[in-house]
Amino acid sequence: MNDASNSQSWYVIKTSAGNCKIVSTDLEENSEVVEKWGPFDSQGDAIARRIGLIRAGKCQPQ
Repeated sequence: MNDASNSQSWYVIKTSAGNCKIVSTDLEENSEVVEKWGPFDSQGDAIARRIGLIRAGKCQPQ
């Protein structure tokens, strides 16, 4: 990963369809957000949380 990814925060959002997506701070305007986890310092941390949420049954894989 490059250094630019560390300058923004990342979130895991659950949409009304039950899927979880990873978004950065500038992509948060989605109105279908049911739940949100974060902020995470890196995209890798957000990906790891999304995997955990899928395994826990809180999110559906895309």
